[in-house]
Amino acid sequence: MYAGAMERVADGVWLLRGDLRKSMNIYFIEDGDGVIQFDAGSKAMTKKARAAGEQLGGVKRIVLGHAHADHRGAAPYLGTPVYCHPDDVADAESDAAIAPYMDLSQLPVAPVRWIYPFLLRRWDGGAVKIAGTVAEGDQVAGFRVIHFPGHAPGLIGLWRESDRVALVSDVVYQVDSARLKPLPPGEVSVPHPAWAWDHAKAKQSVRRLAALEPAVVAAGHAEPLRGENLRATLERAAEKY
Repeated sequence: MYAGAMERVADGVWLLRGDLRKSMNIYFIEDGDGVIQFDAGSKAMTKKARAAGEQLGGVKRIVLGHAHADHRGAAPYLGTPVYCHPDDVADAESDAAIAPYMDLSQLPVAPVRWIYPFLLRRWDGGAVKIAGTVAEGDQVAGFRVIHFPGHAPGLIGLWRESDRVALVSDVVYQVDSARLKPLPPGEVSVPHPAWAWDHAKAKQSVRRLAALEPAVVAAGHAEPLRGENLRATLERAAEKY
């Protein structure tokens, strides 16, 4: 398949980056004569996401890693059935851009606290009609669904054992979201507790990801991580906050 300007992450997996500083990630996984889309980025990515899916043979369905504004943003506008974990259906179908469990008052830098409500509403495309659900152990285009609760109650990742590729949405961050600053190259962290449904479970999910010993960790933001020592990097990430 021809993928134009998209980045090839692994065999049959393509990454479309967009929005502010190209910081939002949408993944496309080859599936027969079309693709499965994992995550939906921000509303501003709608046009590019539609074009990318068409270029790859057509999107059969969208699977949300979770229902936060910067991951569901384009989903209502793409005319494609949308799936998510059962525990995130209520948030996906809500018209709220800020999840009820988020507590932005925990962010230590005042300007960051002030700008995030604006950013979340800008990124969001509104309520998403959920056509079906996927849960732990289900298969999606050759990947196994893994439930990684914490950052969101129904956060999921996709894991392919054959080449140890993990598509993980927001299980980990490569940015200090409390200060809107990138982390040092090659480092990641558990997301800040201000965003978390359950921060302790978010740490457990990072440790579960580490135990898989992935060779590629492709998250919801920034470049994919690659290497043979990612387990140690992920174990350190679980202790960042």
